Amino acid sequence: MPGHSRADTVGVMSDTTKTNGGLQVRSGPLVSGAALVGVGGLIALVGVAIGGFHLLWALRKWVSAMDMPPSELAKQKIAQAKAAATAGADAWQNTPADSRTPVS
Repeated sequence: MPGHSRADTVGVMSDTTKTNGGLQVRSGPLVSGAALVGVGGLIALVGVAIGGFHLLWALRKWVSAMDMPPSELAKQKIAQAKAAATAGADAWQNTPADSRTPVS
């Protein structure tokens, strides 16, 4: 600093800084912050529970309104897919070789 000697600067810094080498933290704001985080987490947990119960209720209502249970519907769709794959394979294998056109 111009106009000040090194001794003046050191004296000013030691008067204003007064550190004891550790972090000084007030506990009041930390406790308040932790309490708010806890309350916010509890509110979020309640919201997730309410939303989850509603989704489960809606899913059960939708499944009960179906004509056939989902397991039976899945079995039917798998059987249809197998039949289509078999029919496609048979058609491909039974096509005469001269009617197949090469892909260019």
